[in-house]
Amino acid sequence: MSTDKIRVFQVATGNLGTEMISRIRNHPDLELVGLHCYTPDKIGRDAGEIVGIDPVGVIATGTVAEIIAARPDVLTFHGVFPDEDLYEKVLEAGINVVTTADWITGYHRDTNHPHPSGRKVSEVIAAACERGDATFYGTGMNPGLAQILGIVHSADVADIENVTVTESVDVSCHHSVDTWKAVGYGRPVDDPAIPESLHKYTAVFADSVYLMADAFGLELDEVTFGYELGACTEDVDLGWYFLPKGSLGANYIKYQGLVDGVPRVESHLEWQMTPHTDPAWKIKGCYITQITGDPNIYSKHMVFPRKGVDLSDPASFASIGMTVTGMPALHSLRSVVAARPGIITSADLPLRSFAGRFKL
Repeated sequence: MSTDKIRVFQVATGNLGTEMISRIRNHPDLELVGLHCYTPDKIGRDAGEIVGIDPVGVIATGTVAEIIAARPDVLTFHGVFPDEDLYEKVLEAGINVVTTADWITGYHRDTNHPHPSGRKVSEVIAAACERGDATFYGTGMNPGLAQILGIVHSADVADIENVTVTESVDVSCHHSVDTWKAVGYGRPVDDPAIPESLHKYTAVFADSVYLMADAFGLELDEVTFGYELGACTEDVDLGWYFLPKGSLGANYIKYQGLVDGVPRVESHLEWQMTPHTDPAWKIKGCYITQITGDPNIYSKHMVFPRKGVDLSDPASFASIGMTVTGMPALHSLRSVVAARPGIITSADLPLRSFAGRFKL
């Protein structure tokens, strides 16, 4: 493979995008050549200044025309919500796109977010890829790498009966008030709108089930959504968010891929904002793969901070979460640039796409 650095144009500097600026700067494969921002007061400023590090010599811009004029090899999109108009314009200009926003296979976007044109979102993106001879790929930690780990752990299993990947995490370190309000945390647990809110903001996990099923050669009849809600047993003040007694403070969500009514491939989300809920789940702070078959597999993917990190600082936890979300995208970029044109998934990429890089 080429040793030339991949020229990267990043979109957005929220929690994830902020972390990725420094990660790109230090990545041996990558060169940051541009930053696209939606907030007017960020445009015209150095990317390093925006994210709180030393200047990096890249000035933030705000138009798609400026992205195209920079001629990057790939655009990394780290916005909270997709910008499909931007995707289409960039792809048809011949620039590859890797996104961490709401996309793994495209099933969720096609099913739940009709494109203004009336076509499926995947059809719009695929057509743009064809016009520009470009590639589009979506990944992250979960959904994304967590399901790849689930697939890989099945390599030594015969006669698989069930594969379940579970994210068991405390989410209180993710200081995004708007996100958690939208999901339903802090609202009375009997609020009838909460289940739909949870489904709306986690529906991309259906993609993760279809990704695994595809790797296993399994034809699913459907993917179902199920949930349990944990009500706060006392008032909880997190400092940045307040959860009244009786409000949603934890949840257990299941996306299950069924064949003849039997769950075969599953993605679970075991989240808590506080341990003071009823019911409460024993949060393990990791990603768990469980495979029922011959033999059975139980594996924990545990993430720890590097030596010297101050764990008393909530920002340290947030940084770890953003790092493991964004790095699968950054490590994939060389392989994506080399990949065939069109929409691809993790099943289309070589093993090196999931490999980190040594610091030498």
